[in-house]
Amino acid sequence: MLQVNNIEVVYMNVILVLRGVSLEVGDGKIVALLGANGAGKTTTLKAISGLLKTEQGEVTDGSIDFDGKRIDRHDPEDIAALGVSQVMEGRRVLEHLTVEENLRVGAYRRSDRAGIKRDLEMVFDYFPKIRDFRHRTSGYLSGGEQQMLVIGRALMARPQLMLLDEPSLGLAPLLVREIYDIIQRINAEQDMSILLVEQNVRAALGIADYGHVMENGRIVLAGPAERLKDNEDVKEFYMGLSAVGSRKSYREVKHYRRRKRWLA
Repeated sequence: MLQVNNIEVVYMNVILVLRGVSLEVGDGKIVALLGANGAGKTTTLKAISGLLKTEQGEVTDGSIDFDGKRIDRHDPEDIAALGVSQVMEGRRVLEHLTVEENLRVGAYRRSDRAGIKRDLEMVFDYFPKIRDFRHRTSGYLSGGEQQMLVIGRALMARPQLMLLDEPSLGLAPLLVREIYDIIQRINAEQDMSILLVEQNVRAALGIADYGHVMENGRIVLAGPAERLKDNEDVKEFYMGLSAVGSRKSYREVKHYRRRKRWLA
């Protein structure tokens, strides 16, 4: 469904951020894009959704294809109309609107009133916690409730591909587990493809079919999720586990050693 083909991304005609990134997301698959803060994960999502243009960024090499169409030259609204929805990092709710009004914003391109009403109930079925708050101003929701709301808002657009940026950010472990269970359920029941950006490697690989690890704007490791979970470098650098299973501070790992091992 989605093919990112060896893209480079430059900001302000000067700053090279992505350096030959390639990945694929198949129909109905969950693909995880993993890496530390600043690795280029969010930039990759914005390249796909077209939002680079709002930040003086552009794809300067390579191409992005969605459902057989090249989209890296399209405007964000046109990419959204093709069936790509991005859930931004940081729970970007429209704080002055109610929960239901936020959800209806997700369906602003649709005119099928009966379908919108039906999909509202679908969202409340996935996220029963926000059903009781449908008339509450969104700015007063908790962080977990706001995360549920923005995922639900993306669902209201009926996307074929959902781009999720750090859905676990700032949430308690029990809430992370709940939200990831719902993401997995949406994927299965809606046959929706998902590209999931995360620093929480354990949670992401727990539901993904395939994973990519990014470092400094490049894909340095890729493979089936089960294989990545067993990879010693992934365990050490992203799960905090040494080869013998003891925990290690991320800061204890020397940068030169880390780069040498990834690029070997």
